Amino acid sequence: MLKKLYIQNYAIIDEIEIDFSAKLNVITGETGAGKSILMGALSLILGDRADTNVLMNRDKKCFVEGAFSTDQKQEVKIFLKENDLDADEEVVIRREINTNGKSRAFVNDTPVNLDQLRILSSMLVDLHRQFDTLSLGQSDFQREVLDALAGNAGLLQQYQSFFSRWQHSAKELDELLQQKNVFTKEYDYNKFLFDELEETSFKENELEETDAELKLLGNAEGIKTVLSKVSYELNESDQPIVQQLKSLQHQMSPVSAFHPHLEEILKRMQSAQIELQDIADEVDRINDHVNHDPKQIERLNERVSTGYKLLKKHGVQTTNELLAIQNSLEKKLQAVLNIDEAIIGKQKETDILLKEAGQLGAMLSEKRKKQIKPLQEKVNQLLIKVGMPNARLKVDMDDQQKLQLHGTDAIDFLFDANKSNRFEPIRKVASGGELSRLMLSIKSLVAQSIDLPTMIFDEIDTGISGEAAKQVGIIMKELAFSRQVISITHQPQIAGKADAHFFVYKEIRDEAIKTSIRLLTRDERITAIAKMLSGEKPTAAALENAREMVMN
Repeated sequence: MLKKLYIQNYAIIDEIEIDFSAKLNVITGETGAGKSILMGALSLILGDRADTNVLMNRDKKCFVEGAFSTDQKQEVKIFLKENDLDADEEVVIRREINTNGKSRAFVNDTPVNLDQLRILSSMLVDLHRQFDTLSLGQSDFQREVLDALAGNAGLLQQYQSFFSRWQHSAKELDELLQQKNVFTKEYDYNKFLFDELEETSFKENELEETDAELKLLGNAEGIKTVLSKVSYELNESDQPIVQQLKSLQHQMSPVSAFHPHLEEILKRMQSAQIELQDIADEVDRINDHVNHDPKQIERLNERVSTGYKLLKKHGVQTTNELLAIQNSLEKKLQAVLNIDEAIIGKQKETDILLKEAGQLGAMLSEKRKKQIKPLQEKVNQLLIKVGMPNARLKVDMDDQQKLQLHGTDAIDFLFDANKSNRFEPIRKVASGGELSRLMLSIKSLVAQSIDLPTMIFDEIDTGISGEAAKQVGIIMKELAFSRQVISITHQPQIAGKADAHFFVYKEIRDEAIKTSIRLLTRDERITAIAKMLSGEKPTAAALENAREMVMN
């Protein structure tokens, strides 16, 4: 609800502050007193564009601020959180217009843009002016009306859960089908590459090890020559090195006891002799296994040649990289075999979700249909009461639409203002006053089911009086039992229903005309309403009539 409105330096308003009631607030005043100016200022914090022409004093900025109680509105809290705004129990919206014409908007002292301001204010205030394009002509609101009357909240939530799951499953199915299409196009080529690699049957590091073996085989004769010479010199020459070292040990052994270091040297010579003998044996063993084998060389060369061609073809450097490509190709080929099974499973899941969503959507449609006739009858009865005896509402519903977030129904409110039996969409044929009174009638029926924001009606009573004005006042009063209503009116029947009656007036201050507003006492209300009934000098009958309106 709008708790407080503060305006400074706007048009002929110098500075005013209004503390609103939580129920029915009525604003009255003479024509030209500034009631429309008041609404213009309020519109600034609802996101309307600013104009420097509204600056009364061009030496200082214009300042409009509204303090709203969020009343635990969840959508407001979510909006504040998503936009990094302080989520307090009170939301303060401020709009400033500088002397250079630039304007700034703030929510809880944090700067916001006009789009953010409009979205937030639409959650807090529902403003009805005679020539506004109202939500009444919007399909979402029309559907919400039927859902509210049908008590569809739980069913709609259940439907939307299945609808979202169906959409998600259908998307996954489409991705699988696209993936299969890609796999199918690539299958033959991948199969060729895989078969080529599988046929070679390379082992880990095979090409690198084969390359080393080829180098050995290619140099086998030279290696055998060197190894044979080394073995000969160590063991078989006229003076074998191993034997010489053994002989030297025998010569040193008798004298080793006479010097402390000779014993250690003798041990080292023994170790060297053993090591050389081991080397000689290893050289003989290697020499026996090194052979020049032309057939083996030819076979290995063909193996390496095949491997190098594949390395170049796949743009890699090692055998293990080739094996990794082979594994990857195998997985792709296997995926083609598996994807059909995945598609069948996902198609089954999608069909089940679609069927369930369709059944829930049909239930929603059925419940909505049942509310159409009662809604038409009740609204048409109210239209007669609020001064539109020839107007009729008709609800058109097509339940054969594709599944959407809110079901399968396309809902349109149609309107005939003159019993012509030519029903057209409301947004095309209803006038401003008709729209406002129609909206008032509809919202009064769903007020207990829809979490409506503060409702502001700006002179929707134009063109009515007497009993019709009284009925409008009664409807507003009933609406105000559970939410805040603010009405700018010229009708005494409506003013008499107020919980708080504000009076707008002009006065001369500092040789300038200024607009002011004050909350009327009960006696002042009686006088103001009497003047609305019979003129500037109310008669005794008018005063008595006004007193009855206020007291009742």
